[in-house]
Amino acid sequence: MPAPTTPRSIAIVGGGVAGLAAAHRLTELAPACAWTLYESTDRLGGVLQTTQDGPWRIEHSADNFLTRDPWATNLCQRVGLTDELLPTNTDRRGAMVIHRGRPVRVPKGFVLMSARPVWPTLASPLLSVGAKLRLMSEPFAPRGPGTDESVADFARRRLGREALERLVQPLVGGIYTADPERLSMAATLPQFLEQEREHGSLWRAGRKQATAKSKRESGANYALFMAPRLGLHQLVDAIVARLPLERLRPATKVSGCQRTNAGRWRVRTTADQPPAEYDAIIVATPTHHAATLLNDASRPLSAALGRIEYASSAVVCLGVADTQVARPADAFGFVVPTVEDRRIVAASFSSYKFPDRAPAGHTLVRVFVGGAMQPELAELPDEQLIDLAVDELSDLVGLRGKPLLTRVVRWPRAMPQYHVGHLDRIGEIEQMADELGGLALVGAGYRGVGVPQCIRSGERAAERLLQREAVCTPEPPTS
Repeated sequence: MPAPTTPRSIAIVGGGVAGLAAAHRLTELAPACAWTLYESTDRLGGVLQTTQDGPWRIEHSADNFLTRDPWATNLCQRVGLTDELLPTNTDRRGAMVIHRGRPVRVPKGFVLMSARPVWPTLASPLLSVGAKLRLMSEPFAPRGPGTDESVADFARRRLGREALERLVQPLVGGIYTADPERLSMAATLPQFLEQEREHGSLWRAGRKQATAKSKRESGANYALFMAPRLGLHQLVDAIVARLPLERLRPATKVSGCQRTNAGRWRVRTTADQPPAEYDAIIVATPTHHAATLLNDASRPLSAALGRIEYASSAVVCLGVADTQVARPADAFGFVVPTVEDRRIVAASFSSYKFPDRAPAGHTLVRVFVGGAMQPELAELPDEQLIDLAVDELSDLVGLRGKPLLTRVVRWPRAMPQYHVGHLDRIGEIEQMADELGGLALVGAGYRGVGVPQCIRSGERAAERLLQREAVCTPEPPTS
C-alpha cells in the first residue's frame, strides 16, 4: 500500500527494550513516520542495564537471552552486533538445586517438568525413594481439567508433591520469581499442557519427540544462551545508535494519554510543554503504569491493566577472590526451593558464564532476594541485604571474609505475575485496546517476560500500527 504524502505520527511511551524495538522497527519500515519516544528516566533500556565498576562488569537484571526464539538474535544482527555475541562458557554449564543445605546438580535431562531420559532423575539424591516411585507412575496420572491451571496443581498431579517442591518450584521460581500455586501453566509452560493433551503423559511425549539431536543435548541447552560481549546494555546502545536522536525524549514523564474527538491520541507530559497529538500510540510500560496513563482513555481498560500483579526483588552483587569460596559451585548457579527455608531465591555466578565479568582470580556472584514468595526481604536496607547474601553464601558455598565489591540493585514491582487465567485477561485487554483504535500495548506484562519476547512485542506493535495506519506495507524481520 503506498505511503501517504504526509508522514503519520506515533508516540512510544517507555524506553525499555520493547519500546526501543518498536522505535527501531518503525525506523526500518517507515523512515518518514514521525515517531517520538518518551522515557521518564534519564536512561534508556529499562531493566537492561550493565555497569562497569573497575574490572567488574555487572548486569542489573537479565545477563543473557535464549536464542531458541529468534527475535533477539535477529535484532542483534540488524544493529550490527552479530560478531559481538558470546555463548556461555563450556566450563560449568548447568544449574544446581539446594538440597539439605548443599548444592546438588539438576539431573541431566530434567527441564522444568520433563526428564529425557528419566534415569538420571531417578538416580539423583534430590528425591526420596517414595518420590521416585511416584515419578515413575507419571504415565498413569489423571489428565487435567483441559483449561488453565496452576503450575503447582499440574506438577503435583503429574509428578507428585516432592518433585514439585524439590525441582519444579525452584526452577520455575528462578525464572518468574512467582508462587507456583498461582502461576499459570497456559501462560508460562504451555508445552507441557500440550504434551498431556496429545500423549497423555510427559514421559511418553518425551520419548516420542526425542531425536538424535535432543538426545545429544538433553536437559537445558546452555549453548543456546548468549549475551553481547560488553553486556546486555551493549544491545541497548546499538539500537539507540540506529535511531534519530531528535525523536528520543529521555527524562520526560508522560502523565496521561487520551483519545480525541478527531480519533487521534493526545499525550500529556509533566514537562512545561503543551500536549502533543499523534495518530497512534505504543505504550511500553509495566501494566500498572499503563493503567494510570490510559485511565482517561478507557477506565475499563485501565482497571483491567491494574489487576495484573507484579513482584519486587533485589539483586545483591558480590565480588570476591576465588580463594574466598571454599566450595565453588560446579555450575552457573543454583536455585533454592522454598522448603529449604532460606532467605534467597537463587544465586548466579556471572563470571562463570561469560568472560571479563570479573578480574582474573575473582568471582562475581549475583544473589536474588524477594519475589512473590518472600516479598518482605526485598524491602530490607542495603546493608542488611548484603549481610543476608554473605551469610547464605557462607553456608551454601563456604564464602569466607568480606566481599571486595558489593552492590544492591532494587527492582520494585518489576516482574509481572502470570497468574491462572492470564491469557484470557490479556485477550480481553487486547480487545479493549483494539476497540480504542491506534493503540498497542507491549512489554513483559503480556505474552512473555524474556528479552526476545519483549523485543518481538515491540516489533509486532510497530508492524501492526503501520499496516493499520497505512504508512507502508511491512516486511517480516530477517530470520
